[in-house]
Amino acid sequence: MTDKLLLTFNAGSSSVKIGIFEVSGSKPERIGKALVDFSDRPLMLHLTEGPAKFDLPLKAERDDDLAKLLDEVFRELGTHFALDAVIAAGHRIVHGGELFDGPVWLTDETIEQVHSLTDLAPLHQPQALRLIRAVKHLRPQLFQTGSFDTTFHVTQSDLVRRLAIPRALHDRGIKRYGFHGISYRYVARALAEQAPEIAQGKVVIAHLGSGASLCAINEGQSRDTSMGFSTLDGIPMGTRPGWLDPGVLLHLLGPLGKTVDEVEDMLYHQSGLLGVSGLSADTRELLKDRREEARQAIELFTFRIAGEICRLASTLGGLDALVFTAGIGEHQPEIRAEVAERLLWLGAELDDNANRQNALRISTPASRISIWVVPTDEEQMIAEECMSLR
Repeated sequence: MTDKLLLTFNAGSSSVKIGIFEVSGSKPERIGKALVDFSDRPLMLHLTEGPAKFDLPLKAERDDDLAKLLDEVFRELGTHFALDAVIAAGHRIVHGGELFDGPVWLTDETIEQVHSLTDLAPLHQPQALRLIRAVKHLRPQLFQTGSFDTTFHVTQSDLVRRLAIPRALHDRGIKRYGFHGISYRYVARALAEQAPEIAQGKVVIAHLGSGASLCAINEGQSRDTSMGFSTLDGIPMGTRPGWLDPGVLLHLLGPLGKTVDEVEDMLYHQSGLLGVSGLSADTRELLKDRREEARQAIELFTFRIAGEICRLASTLGGLDALVFTAGIGEHQPEIRAEVAERLLWLGAELDDNANRQNALRISTPASRISIWVVPTDEEQMIAEECMSLR
């Protein structure tokens, strides 16, 4: 048993990831992780403790306050870990708006400030708030912190963040924020540890998962990113379209007579890889599928990624390195190879063997752009930021 534990909560739109960390030195060490996937029927707690894995059925139903569900999750976790030793909980929060430029202690006041930003992230912000309030209800004295996906990008210039809309709207907060910042912060640091000379240069990081974006960094700081005002922007994702001509929205809402709710559902849940293929939002399934629609979805995905890399290189004034991370970026060499092939004109050359093995460096010695695979760990970053505030 340990003297101190720390929990992290990573709330997605359809799942909750929980990290269990031991706090015994200067850095939290992960000792377990858990997942509740809201698509499971009945709900299950998927728990990993060291090499052991458990699938534990839950009696609770998903509801708006999550307190009953979390109470049952805590009871199950308590049979594997000494939850009485938990001293803090850190949460991933998607949007920090203009209010936050780093992690914060979640007091009544800061929770209310997080709530005030719900309209900027209607899919993700409410879920994080439900978790924060559920933990507060079950453990009212527990120290809780919030880590934001937007704060890594506060180093971007006003020019990069500005949209070509009336100034009054910009002044009301309608601007480009960028997301996946917790992941980018971790990967930028990991790259600096593995290849410090590369990390100080002009680097594009491709965070490719069911949600996907790219970030241009220089000297470890964010200079530009593919996502803008919302998590819908940028490259195509599993079920989100990425960049979309706003005239399409006017057409849907006008001549086609769609409601705002219908358009929102289409943008968040019916587009992207799923929309193009009509088959799946999962690149693994699409890569195996021989139908033209599946191939078209993959080609559009890699085409847009390569194009966005070039746009970000323009912001940086050059490109020294490309880094792949997250589920697709770390584990799918076929996707990386197709992106790199579209960048041959930039001098990007993959080492096929290193790429197939998901090695750290996957470019050839002759490649003008070094190409890397660096695993991300958002929960580790959340845990460390939580401890930095205690």
